[in-house]
Amino acid sequence: MNERQNHNTTQAGAVTVVGLGPMGQAMTRTLLTGGHPVTVWNRTAARADGVVADGATLAATLREAVEASDLVILSLTDYQAMYDILDSATGSLAGRTLVNLSSDTPDRSREAATWAAGHDAAFLTGGVMAPAPMVGTEAAYIYYSGPEEVMTRHLAALTPLGTPKHLGEDPGLAQMMYQAHLAVFLTTLSGLMHATAMLGKAGMKAQEALPELLALTDSIGDMLRAGEATPGAALDAGEHPGDLSTVTMMGATSDHIVETSTSLGLDLALPLAVQAHYRRAIEDGNGSDNWTRIIDGIRAPR
Repeated sequence: MNERQNHNTTQAGAVTVVGLGPMGQAMTRTLLTGGHPVTVWNRTAARADGVVADGATLAATLREAVEASDLVILSLTDYQAMYDILDSATGSLAGRTLVNLSSDTPDRSREAATWAAGHDAAFLTGGVMAPAPMVGTEAAYIYYSGPEEVMTRHLAALTPLGTPKHLGEDPGLAQMMYQAHLAVFLTTLSGLMHATAMLGKAGMKAQEALPELLALTDSIGDMLRAGEATPGAALDAGEHPGDLSTVTMMGATSDHIVETSTSLGLDLALPLAVQAHYRRAIEDGNGSDNWTRIIDGIRAPR
């Protein structure tokens, strides 16, 4: 059977999911609930048992999985895993769409799009902005980038997974947005653990400390939006008015955090990194500007 005949035998709305970690399983179940025939494949076949019981079809080989659907969703560790896995099925990629929801760098996403095109396949990069339990809920959303026509063609299958947000044609854009979100997320998590460790040194248990700290994280968005109709507009204009808070003031606070953490015997990697941002801005003569001025040093490190 040739490739065109394979396409003619795929079921309407059929989707293949490659990679059955928690995210892949959640997407599979969401697609099944939406009425899509789903074929799955995973290196460890036993991981498919649960979704097969729910109605998915386990392919015996990767090639069989690819040929079962025009839309192939990849949920893997990184982009190298995509090459490793699909190497045995490149002859079956022509005319299909690969949607890679794995985490990696924007440059590797662009390279992957070129690789897919070399096998006559369309390619979309995706970044899932929800944990596995939230996939398919109203709170879930997914950033995509790549050809808009390809995105539009597969909206019926992709929308149930999470609200789709198409950022543009550049395959690296969705990955860039995903990494930007994770930069905020991971540094926030480290900050929470550092703060919890600080309070722990004073005898406060985590179950007492975290509710207080989480109240702050919940309010940070409101604080940043206050006083600016469009958050980020002043940054885009290169404006850093210091009427509410200044680099000098925030820098002094960062000094105190370093001193306190030192006295407590805690790891200093995070507080020193934050302190360095403010010290650079002060050294550049911007101490009276708003704390947002630290972005200059982040954009152009010495």
